[in-house]
Amino acid sequence: MSEAFDDTPRAGADHAAAAPVARKRPRPGERRVQILQALATMLEAPGAERITTAALAARLDVSEAALYRHFASKAQMFEGLIEFIEGSVFTLVNQVVEREPSPSLQARKIATVLLQFGEKNPGMARVMVGDALVFEHERLSARMNQFFDRVESQLRASLRSAAEAAGSPTPTVDAQALASAITALAIGRLQRYARSGFKRLPTEHLEPALHRLSC
Repeated sequence: MSEAFDDTPRAGADHAAAAPVARKRPRPGERRVQILQALATMLEAPGAERITTAALAARLDVSEAALYRHFASKAQMFEGLIEFIEGSVFTLVNQVVEREPSPSLQARKIATVLLQFGEKNPGMARVMVGDALVFEHERLSARMNQFFDRVESQLRASLRSAAEAAGSPTPTVDAQALASAITALAIGRLQRYARSGFKRLPTEHLEPALHRLSC
């Protein structure tokens, strides 16, 4: 199972006075997280087909109606995963920008944390590259496109600073070209990871590739 939600609070012990057969009631918000955990885990199965709400409900041993008490639609469930991806990745990206003074190394580390996140969370990687969003609402794919646009924008900012420091006469053009190439590399590696059944790791020989790309 993906480690993406490991910091989620768990339900406490039953009250001493409760009957032995009493079923624990999830804390407020906990069932919602459990649904997203289950969805992410189901997406980790290599070659997984489109996930239905019926299959998701069966995995959780609840009714489909119980799912819809927490999410208005399956699209909202996927949006919950996308929100997690966005929050997690851009927290890491911001840390790189704050802690790494070298703009060129910033760009390499941004690409690295992006691919490491996908590698550690296979189900999320399928969402990131759109494999899990086929036949789902088009706004989900649009939102993931915006995610990679944001990644490319941050790469461009770092690489422009690097080009200026190197004395490039066209720092903006240089930064745009290289940011686009690095973003394409990252997306391609995540796609290969998902479509290889998670066998071809996205970080495989990554440092030499980034080094040669940025030379």
